[in-house]
Amino acid sequence: MANLFTRIKDTISADFHELLDQKEQKNPMAVLNQYLRQSEQETEKVRVLVERQHKLKEEFAREQTKAQDMADKRQKQADIAKQAGEEGMYEFAMKEYQEYHERAERMKDSRQEAIEQLVELEQKYEDMKHRLKDMHLKRMELMGRENVARAHHKMNHVIEHTSESSYNRFQEMEHYIDNLEYKVNSAYYRNTFDSKIAHLEKQMQEQEKTTANH
Repeated sequence: MANLFTRIKDTISADFHELLDQKEQKNPMAVLNQYLRQSEQETEKVRVLVERQHKLKEEFAREQTKAQDMADKRQKQADIAKQAGEEGMYEFAMKEYQEYHERAERMKDSRQEAIEQLVELEQKYEDMKHRLKDMHLKRMELMGRENVARAHHKMNHVIEHTSESSYNRFQEMEHYIDNLEYKVNSAYYRNTFDSKIAHLEKQMQEQEKTTANH
């Protein structure tokens, strides 16, 4: 029985370490999920063994009781045959008694061995369930950290792109304002050009008049 658990343990351990070497750096959550599935399968196998051992223990008990009842019956029959002087029947009854008695003793020993093995199986099964529960909790912890890491990554991504986008929009706004200012200045210059020329012409005419009068 111990060899069975040793093989199961070694198999799981070997597979797990191989998976860790190959995939842990890439996706530790996937490795843990796969290991959990394997462990759940192995734990279920042990649960089936525990149930079978329970049934086997009960079967040994039933066979022991049946054999002991037949041994008691044959012993009484042997006593009756001896008192009646029936030597042949006495010998047959004693032979049957011996066989049933030995069978009952053998079933008693087998039942005791089955009980000891069942205790060991149940202890191993409980240990495997505890380890499985710990792995489920570990997965929850990893999922929590993974969620936080993903959230930080998304927030950083949003912040980086938002900053870049905001900067680009700021540049576009500056460019738009520069263009608008240029257009306004150009329109103002065109609109005031005629009046400036007219003002210059008037000044020149007044100056000419003044010069002529002198």
